[in-house]
Amino acid sequence: MESTVKAIRIIQIAMLVSIALYVFIGQSLASAARASNPVIFYVLSLAAITIVGVILVVRRTLVLQSEATLKTRPTDVATLNRWKSGYIVTYVLSESLAVFGLVLCFVGFTLSQVAPFYLAGFILMLFFRPRQPSAELT
Repeated sequence: MESTVKAIRIIQIAMLVSIALYVFIGQSLASAARASNPVIFYVLSLAAITIVGVILVVRRTLVLQSEATLKTRPTDVATLNRWKSGYIVTYVLSESLAVFGLVLCFVGFTLSQVAPFYLAGFILMLFFRPRQPSAELT
């Protein structure tokens, strides 16, 4: 179990570093100021809000239910894999928010306009850090 938590933490750290790289790449390689289409911004904003909702559903259905089972049966491999998958899906969805920010940078939006996408992905990934399910937490 501890090795699984450690592996998830490594994945989380790698994805947090990649978000920082997205900000750097977006600012250094993005094209000069040009007219940007606000419709793209609104579409990606709506998609981002939807993804946050999906993250909450994934957490409830995969992670929290698996944690409850792992408290009583910590050696259940199938449940452990489901718990691990829930975290990975949560991180991938959080990362997609930052990718939206990168895409918007390349389309022509400024850092101040796309910063909420980067921050949302980063904060969600930090907030949903992996915790080892144990009977003492009940």
